[in-house]
Amino acid sequence: MKILMWDVHGGYTDSLVSGTHSYLFLPPGPDGRGGLARYKGSPPPATREVTAAELRDDPPDVVVFQRLEELDIVRRQLGRAPGVDLGAIFLEHNTPKTNVPDTCHPLADMPGLQIVQVTYFNDLLWDCGGTPTRVIEHGIADPGLRYRGDLDRLAFVVNEPVRRWRVTGTDLLRSFEGMSIDAFGIDADLLPDALQPSEAKVSFAGNLSPDALYDELAQRRAYLHLNRWTSLGLSLIQAMLLGLPVVVLDATEASRAVPREAGALSSDVTELVGAARTLLQDPEEAAFRGRNARRAALARYGIARFLADWDSAFADAALSQ
Repeated sequence: MKILMWDVHGGYTDSLVSGTHSYLFLPPGPDGRGGLARYKGSPPPATREVTAAELRDDPPDVVVFQRLEELDIVRRQLGRAPGVDLGAIFLEHNTPKTNVPDTCHPLADMPGLQIVQVTYFNDLLWDCGGTPTRVIEHGIADPGLRYRGDLDRLAFVVNEPVRRWRVTGTDLLRSFEGMSIDAFGIDADLLPDALQPSEAKVSFAGNLSPDALYDELAQRRAYLHLNRWTSLGLSLIQAMLLGLPVVVLDATEASRAVPREAGALSSDVTELVGAARTLLQDPEEAAFRGRNARRAALARYGIARFLADWDSAFADAALSQ
């Protein structure tokens, strides 16, 4: 099939375009945003950029929308109505932001559309009315067991951790007194100053490419995931696949994603602090729990299951036209 989409979340795009379809992107610009520019001239083989004129002459089988404005782009540039004369899926990455638990999705009761939720928690919280929904849990290509854990430091991966402060649990880093924490991600360099005064030893470790990040994470003893309100961070699953033990705030989808034997899972931050200290002091226990984390992530978030789920969603969307 021909699938039109936008490169909104890089890690998710990377997983989705590894499937067996042809994945189309508008060229870089206001409506196509970045197009395939993120790949710096070496996009995945199943992807290509196409103009709106080309799409009018040879329309896609299905459009995967991830932002509301993309529906207007298709109506305006392709001259087709999503869900009426064009297969349409809205991929909802986010938890609702307001009026929880009574949040009505903006596309509730839209005919011909299906909404794909990335977690069961999201599906539970969004009121989509009569619009059919399905859950396709994340899928990530296995980076392999790389864990070494030779640095007795914790890894924390969050983009814009200061701006997103309580949402990402950035404020909770202060509780990890005396522990060394390496922060990765966009604007994570702002963290050390923003957390002062604090007894936690937080350092900026870089905003790295995926493969470079994998190698750096593998050197740290354990991974911290402190998000209060999130769908489910891909970096958490990536850390588990690498074989890191994880110390996770038990909120939103975390209890489904992380078994306690993979490290620690609790809504009590004091328990998480104690578990992190134990892992830092006991490399063998850390490695053991990291292997448990890897097994759990492979079982639930493998790429083959993810792509099969999307194949089913694409088939349903196309056949409904």
